[in-house]
Amino acid sequence: MYGNDHIHNPHAPGPNPRPLKRHHTAQYYMQRVQDSLTTRISKILCSIFLSILFILGLIAFIFWLSLRPHRPRFFINEFSIPGLAQESGFLNAQITFEVTARNSNQNVGVYYESMSGSVFYKNKKIGSMPLLIPFYQDHKTTTMVDGTLGGARLNVSSQRWAEFQHDRAHGTVVFRLELTSVIRFRISTWDSKRHTMHADCNVVLGPNGHILPAYRNMRCPVYFS
Repeated sequence: MYGNDHIHNPHAPGPNPRPLKRHHTAQYYMQRVQDSLTTRISKILCSIFLSILFILGLIAFIFWLSLRPHRPRFFINEFSIPGLAQESGFLNAQITFEVTARNSNQNVGVYYESMSGSVFYKNKKIGSMPLLIPFYQDHKTTTMVDGTLGGARLNVSSQRWAEFQHDRAHGTVVFRLELTSVIRFRISTWDSKRHTMHADCNVVLGPNGHILPAYRNMRCPVYFS
């Protein structure tokens, strides 16, 4: 009989052992504090840098908006062919026109190095001439551009004049005036690079050879090439 004898198993789980306390050195805690301070300082410096970058970008954007150059605006005021009603008018044919060039920029000037005017009929050039001498147009100012095409500068034959007469008999004669300029934008003492600018003015003449009221003072589309 074994009675109350107990068999002791050395591998049986015993009561929960007490956790071991790990002691760190003072150098370890100093390193933790140093790493924490370094991280905080890095975050602060990064935030300051991003804030400064954002402010500078915002200022540059506002400055660009205020100085961004707008292309000049052109308006056709007058266009006429005296003697259009005469069958033999091509012998002394003349085309006169007047255009308004408006610089609507607030702080930007426009320097015109050159300007020429060409007249087209059914997309065929019938005459051209140089216009104006080089000039500077200050901001918020208007310049009148006019010209007269005739003689050797105007190529209108009897056949072309007959086409004018044919259109006139149907009520209107359609032309296109193109102004071509080489310009530079000027901000204070800084000049931009050169741009070739074109202003296309569609013109419709009545039987009397003068521009129709509906087309007078009409804005001409402007583009660069």
